[in-house]
Amino acid sequence: MKPAPKWSDTFRYAAEGIVSALRSERNMRIHLLAAVIVLLAAMYFRLPGRDIAVLLIVIGLVIAAELVNTALESIVDLVSPEWHPLAKKTKDTAAGAVLVMAMVAVCVGCLLFYEPVMGYFQ
Repeated sequence: MKPAPKWSDTFRYAAEGIVSALRSERNMRIHLLAAVIVLLAAMYFRLPGRDIAVLLIVIGLVIAAELVNTALESIVDLVSPEWHPLAKKTKDTAAGAVLVMAMVAVCVGCLLFYEPVMGYFQ
């Protein structure tokens, strides 16, 4: 049996997973870019700390969902290298989970930015 990794190594492994997803997954890079833009906009419009906290939560959930999606796709590719309807269903469902979370994040963003943006244009 392989010995358990040192506690400090678990953070390095997690960071390697995030970096790997950023390098290999276009959608992960898109989500990260969107997160940076949203957080810069939150600072520009001086959103209250509570609103920024909500934005950080939904951003974290979208990125976490994308990481889980990436992991599931990798597992499916490993166990089913040829096309299979169940492999497709698994990948599509995982991608759908990311889409649902991203849509929720957009709705939250619209709710939080509505008043500051409307005030800016008036």
